[in-house]
This record gives sequence, structure tokens and C-alpha cells, in this order.
Amino acid sequence: MDKDKYEWCLRQSKRLEAIDPQMNIQMRNHKLLTQLPGELEHAVKCRCNQNCTLDDIANTLQDIRKRTNIGKFTPYKSSGFKEKQPFRVEFKDKPKERVAEVTKKKNSCHNCGSKDHYANNCPKEQKKVYAI
Repeated sequence: MDKDKYEWCLRQSKRLEAIDPQMNIQMRNHKLLTQLPGELEHAVKCRCNQNCTLDDIANTLQDIRKRTNIGKFTPYKSSGFKEKQPFRVEFKDKPKERVAEVTKKKNSCHNCGSKDHYANNCPKEQKKVYAI
């Protein structure tokens, strides 16, 4: 049996017992199984009944892991996937081009183009738009 799975089950069981010492076996098993990922929780619930012991749960977890590889991490190199190149590649031999500095235009009237006043104070008549 995998020592890690048994230690995890034992540690979680002790933690649950410390929270509520009068917790029955069914409630402890339910709370223990809800901490597992979805498909692993479902697989363990299908194989174990509600009154099973902690050893049964740990053995079931180990058996499921051996048969289905659920919860087992496979790095890219060993699984045959090629490592992806980074999205952005920086070229260090090319100097960065500087963007021409943007000079702010002085504010002017949008109606007549004069720089003496703004559009809200424009002395000339402006077209009025009547929205329906």
C-alpha cells in the first residue's frame, strides 16, 4: 500500500476527530471523501460502503490510482508532449525603436477651430441636432 495515501487518510481522520469527537463513522467517511477531487470521490464511493474503515478507504484509493492513474501527475517530458515555446520571443540583438514623441495639441473650439475659446462658449452659431 502507498504510504502517502494512508498517511493522508489518517491525518484527515484525526483532523475531523479533533473538530468533532462524537462524529460517527458514516459522517467521517462522508467528510473525508468530499475532500477528494470529483471523479476520485465518485470512484471511492462506488467501491466502498458507508461503514467501511479507514484502511478500506486507503486501500481503495491505492487500487483506483494503480488502475486508472487518477490523481497521478505525469510531467510533459515523460508523457511524450513537446514543451511549448514561450508566446513572446524577445530579440536582444535588435535595438528597440523609439516612438516619436507625441506633442499635445492646444485645445481649441471644435465648432469654429479658434484657439481662443472652447466649443461650449463658441460665439458662432452651431448646428443643432434634434434626436427623436
